[in-house]
Amino acid sequence: MSDGSLTMGRAERARSGEAVSGPARGEDGRDGAGDEKSRAQSAFPFDDFEGSEPHALVADPVGGRDAGFADDTAQIEPSRALALADFAPPRTGPLDAMLRWAYRVGISPTLLASPLRKPAKPRLLATVQSPLSGESGIGERGAGMALRAGHFLVNGVRAPIAQMEFGPAARLTPPFARRVHGFGWLRDLSACAPREQCAAVAERILGAWLDANPQGTKGPAWTVERAGQRLIAWLVHAPFLLAGEQPALRPQLLEAMVQTARWLDRHVESAEDRFGALTGWCAIVAAGLLLPDGRARRVYGEAGMLHALGEAVSDDGGVLSRSPLAQMDAIALLVDLTACYDAVGRTPPPAIEAMLGLLVPPLLALRHGDGGLGSWQGAAATPAAAVEALIAASGVRARPARDCRQWGYQLASGQISGGARSVLQFDAAPPPRPRHARFGCASTLAFEFSHGDQRIVVNCGGAELAGGQVPVRIEQGLRATAAHSTLVLDDANSTAILIKGQIGKGVEEVDFTRSLVDSGKRKAERLEASHDGYASRFGLIHRRILMLSSDGGELRGEDILEPAKKRGQRGKIGFAIRFHIGPHIELMLAEDRRGAGLALPDGSYWQLRLGGVEGELGIEESLWVDGEGRPQPIQQLVVEGLTSRGGGSFPWLLKKMG
Repeated sequence: MSDGSLTMGRAERARSGEAVSGPARGEDGRDGAGDEKSRAQSAFPFDDFEGSEPHALVADPVGGRDAGFADDTAQIEPSRALALADFAPPRTGPLDAMLRWAYRVGISPTLLASPLRKPAKPRLLATVQSPLSGESGIGERGAGMALRAGHFLVNGVRAPIAQMEFGPAARLTPPFARRVHGFGWLRDLSACAPREQCAAVAERILGAWLDANPQGTKGPAWTVERAGQRLIAWLVHAPFLLAGEQPALRPQLLEAMVQTARWLDRHVESAEDRFGALTGWCAIVAAGLLLPDGRARRVYGEAGMLHALGEAVSDDGGVLSRSPLAQMDAIALLVDLTACYDAVGRTPPPAIEAMLGLLVPPLLALRHGDGGLGSWQGAAATPAAAVEALIAASGVRARPARDCRQWGYQLASGQISGGARSVLQFDAAPPPRPRHARFGCASTLAFEFSHGDQRIVVNCGGAELAGGQVPVRIEQGLRATAAHSTLVLDDANSTAILIKGQIGKGVEEVDFTRSLVDSGKRKAERLEASHDGYASRFGLIHRRILMLSSDGGELRGEDILEPAKKRGQRGKIGFAIRFHIGPHIELMLAEDRRGAGLALPDGSYWQLRLGGVEGELGIEESLWVDGEGRPQPIQQLVVEGLTSRGGGSFPWLLKKMG
């Protein structure tokens, strides 16, 4: 970063740039033209053929070519990305450069600020007013009310404050550890009542935590990410903690702030991942702004923070963990940090505003018609209110990024004039690299689909919330390929799912193309992607084509298995194409087990029909984790059967009737 450019320094650039953006050369030596021919053979027209059922999908004849798409395919231009600002340390004079160097080598900030006077007593230089706090912020009002009643409420699970263990030996589930040790509960408290009504509760919990951690530096509270979250929360919500009826708590908290900032100075570069490092650097900058003698810490922290921003976020604005929750956390970090700059009357580095402008559009691409987020990479269906409050606080006004090649999520939509809008979300990228994965999921080529405010096809989601109402024992299952709406071969994951949120070998390359198709009567967006997650084990490439009509009432899909090498293997293999159906939708199978009806709560009726000749449709139980972290029983439609190891094609149609 010292050269002034935004450098990623990772293998993802190769796999998400060159390999993802266009057709790749296969092992048999076929070039892009051959791949284009294969795509044309697998496409199918939107027009209903005379004499066929109006809801039936008509697949192409084997080896045939669809004339409806042959000459009328126009490539959609990629979404325009914002220009990145210079992510090198801000240009400063020689004094700041010297301070940054001196602080890095360990000279105390007091000595650098005023070498001839006594060290300043710990105090806060300003009061922060964050747009994320208060009634209009992103805190959970219900959780704040529970705190005032004497309970933590985390993802629907209550735990009495009096019985909570705050010390290093406490064995808290991950959701409780994040909320308790990261002090995220302060934001919930600020959302439920005025400060004077909540100060006593905040002091009670803070006092118990400080008593249980007199020295600090050990235990689950002392990761770089958790310490950074805690320090920022203390600085931003200081009025809750320092204006109560326990004056003895004030110097204890101020000393804890100084101690935590010093600990981060020493340990931030050994963070567990790049997002954790970003959190730590932001906390260091905030401490440099709001604690005495902080100039050297601030200029040191700004250099590290800007470098961490470039390392934690891809070129198109998506965090490298590919988690919507981490994306929200990154936006919240920068919003709080901007509020710290405003509190002391300083202008933030321009890169912060530029990065907010990059982070928001990809997040908007994962919003369904109900305003909430899709269930991707361990996240649940985050409710609309939290997303809206976060976007409003960021101050960014932007359109959703429809084509995020590196973050990997693709958006397509359709709408009848004056009618409900359909939203299609498609995972067209490999899972995050192991060093970036937080709750990595084998979700490549899965999709979610909604019409209006009803989610029709979903993923199970919620692995990151395991430990609340979601049992910890099913966390790995929620990250599996079968928990997503995609094709599964031989009940195996496309990418290996490991413990503690990690992932192993599997999908390495994804080939993706996007186009606008016109068959004369209807237009549609066509998304096509393939992955190699099953190539080494089964010798097959999974290719999926999704086409959403411009009116949003018809989604056509085709799952294709192709030999990874020139010759396919002999024998047969089991496959399952899973469609996890959203909550409150009633399903009914057709007598021929080639289709199913979907009755939505709003009274509309959809049908899923299969093309081709392989596989039968069945109904199985499933679950979906809602935005409150509650597992909801749902059903899934499953196409199961045996297919040749030499390849196969499975077309299907999801269509709104009437």
